[in-house]
Amino acid sequence: MNPSNPESSGNIKVGKVDPKKNRENYFFSDDDKFIHEPIRLLIMAYLYSADKADMKYLQKELQVSWGNLSFHSTKLEERHYISIEKQFIKKKSYTILSLTGIGRKAFQKYRKNLKKIVF
Repeated sequence: MNPSNPESSGNIKVGKVDPKKNRENYFFSDDDKFIHEPIRLLIMAYLYSADKADMKYLQKELQVSWGNLSFHSTKLEERHYISIEKQFIKKKSYTILSLTGIGRKAFQKYRKNLKKIVF
């Protein structure tokens, strides 16, 4: 037994990882990478728990600029992860964001893959 080499103690097993063979276990999918962008992740996480949110309220809650929120919301809508709906309530315009079924499944998959990496 060599104290400078933990492998020789017999208590620690060290294996070699072949990144090509096990790539899916260590890296996000393209969909996960799309969601992982910080503002998109904030939008998805908020809508995952709240179902719907007014864009002005979401902007204040997430502390992002209107332009960033609008840009990333549009990108999420293009992927069918969220829906954007315009409503008028008492002659006042509201933009309502909500998570779609596709978006909910994508976010659940993202969370599952993140848990594999982090834990």
